Amino acid sequence: MSVRHKSSTVDGRLEEVFDAPVAELYERAAGPDASAAVSRAMELRSFLALAEEQVARVRDRVHEAMAADRDMDELSADELRMDAQWLDAALDARDGYRAALDDLLRTMPPPLPQPRPFRTAQQTVTTALPPALAAPAPQRAGAVRARRP
Repeated sequence: MSVRHKSSTVDGRLEEVFDAPVAELYERAAGPDASAAVSRAMELRSFLALAEEQVARVRDRVHEAMAADRDMDELSADELRMDAQWLDAALDARDGYRAALDDLLRTMPPPLPQPRPFRTAQQTVTTALPPALAAPAPQRAGAVRARRP
């Protein structure tokens, strides 16, 4: 499954900040007019979603190993130690990506207001001059006189 379709713990905040669903934000980030903030936010969100999936996998594996109905002879301290190290690394990565995303969202410039289309009521007046007043202008009308030395 693509990280675009995995949920993350920051999806609601991203949707609130950028005023769009995560799927649309990925589309924006891939577009030619993508802002640096959207591109970086979605990249960090992708990394975060993977880190959170790793945390969940290790957690589920430890829960399964420690299930009450599980045979105690199957427990392995070495496997649990390895899972604890893996969980520690995955949590560190998750915390780092969340912190980076929080910093980005806190320091990015506010979004530009969306231009709203507007109409101006422009009235035009057309008049017809009577034929007597509509005579052609003289040839030198509007000509500038030359200065005399």
